[in-house]
Amino acid sequence: MRVLGIETSCDETGVAVYDSELGLLSHALYSQVKVHAEYGGVVPELASRDHVRKILPLIRRVLEESSSSRGSIEGVAYTSGPGLVGALMVGGSVARSLAYAWQVPAIGVHHMEGHLLAPMLEENPPSFPFVALLVSGGHTQLVAVKAIGDYQILGESVDDAAGEAFDKAAKMLDLDYPGGPRLARLAEKGNAGRFRFPRPMTDRPGLDFSFSGLKTFTLNTVADHKQSDGLPDEQTMADIAYAFQDAVVDTLVIKCRRAIEHTGLKTLVIAGGVSANLELRKRLEKSLAKQNANVFYARNEFCTDNGAMIAYAGCQRLLAGQCDDLAVRAVPRWPLDTLSGLD
Repeated sequence: MRVLGIETSCDETGVAVYDSELGLLSHALYSQVKVHAEYGGVVPELASRDHVRKILPLIRRVLEESSSSRGSIEGVAYTSGPGLVGALMVGGSVARSLAYAWQVPAIGVHHMEGHLLAPMLEENPPSFPFVALLVSGGHTQLVAVKAIGDYQILGESVDDAAGEAFDKAAKMLDLDYPGGPRLARLAEKGNAGRFRFPRPMTDRPGLDFSFSGLKTFTLNTVADHKQSDGLPDEQTMADIAYAFQDAVVDTLVIKCRRAIEHTGLKTLVIAGGVSANLELRKRLEKSLAKQNANVFYARNEFCTDNGAMIAYAGCQRLLAGQCDDLAVRAVPRWPLDTLSGLD
């Protein structure tokens, strides 16, 4: 089955063509970073308008690059949530319209299921069952994954997600949007040991996360070292960035080790935008090797939002005979563990 996948949940327009026999045939991504940079964050209305502007040219491009005609596309998948409702409606409306015109089935895909399954696009994909760490701007979750659609939430953030905490800490250091990757680069210049930030909720049992206290600790540290211009000196900012990233990564590693011990599984999948963080990957691989566990993740271009993961996830459900009716589904909040399996 050949499927067109469309991702428009936030500030990136992603489109791809995936074939169940041939694999990923083409994908294209347009990032709205420049559109939102001057505002310091995503402006929902601008995001929706930019999706409208870019989605059709990207669809034409991936169809041409994959040598796909309207007659060769056998299904259309689109992100139906979670996400910004206006952005979701753009992708959903276009996808549903194309499916109706081409007389093929359409299906709305859960955005985080797409991320969770993105490593399946690699040459050496993980096998079920496994533990998944989903870390993005809006989600931090540990999930026991038995099969596609069979998900048990082991733990999640009770306040800010890890990616959101990265972005907010970056703003405290006056770093440009998108802040998370910029903070990680600044941390490379930092010195270990000058500051030690707390590892929230690691001193108690359980697998939930909390990053709001760490965010406050960072704010207070910046305030304690600010100079006349309102910011610490350059090296101090790098040292603060290092300490912040070290605390977040250490917290995630500790919780992942607990999840592996709790489930008895020996495979961890990390997915979502924060999974591209090199320090997180390195520390997880080193730590879980001591438990004889393996770590899998997608290549960097498939860690952030993209159409390839939506095309893959949608293809699996369409192959199982699932599809939606004519209504366009846009679900801003959608718990992952409410999804159905493929049976």
